[in-house]
Amino acid sequence: MDKGKAVMGSGRRWAVEFTDNSTSHSSRDIPDPPGFTRASQEQDDSALSKQKKDAEANWKAQKAWEVAQAPFKNLFMMAFMMWMAGSTVHLFSIVFEPYKDNKVDLLAPKLVFIALNLVGLGLGIWKLNTLGLLPTHVSDWVSSLPPPQEVEYSGGGIPLH
Repeated sequence: MDKGKAVMGSGRRWAVEFTDNSTSHSSRDIPDPPGFTRASQEQDDSALSKQKKDAEANWKAQKAWEVAQAPFKNLFMMAFMMWMAGSTVHLFSIVFEPYKDNKVDLLAPKLVFIALNLVGLGLGIWKLNTLGLLPTHVSDWVSSLPPPQEVEYSGGGIPLH
């Protein structure tokens, strides 16, 4: 078989013609529907794109603030979970990269995010300290030294000697 020849016997090739040779009315002859004006379609593209860019910048700024305040919304839940589950580790990996824009100032949301995560970190350190898991005594570092004397006893009020 020759390359480029049609497989079918007739050798007919398909083609689509996009010109309108019909005698029917064109779309310009049909009146516009109620409420539609062609002037609204012909707005200045630069003004429309500027509005779109401003709206996108406002949306990004709003979302950045939502991300920044998310640790505060979870702070009480984290405290409750730490109280219920003992010592747990929470990892937060939220990046402000999707909200980066020349028109959006991300410094304040980033600072709020860092501050609220530091509060969460402080809460975690406090929890580890209450569990006695932080090395706060010299004997925690040097095994040859005796451990500190216990200051709390649980035995129904009877001291253990």
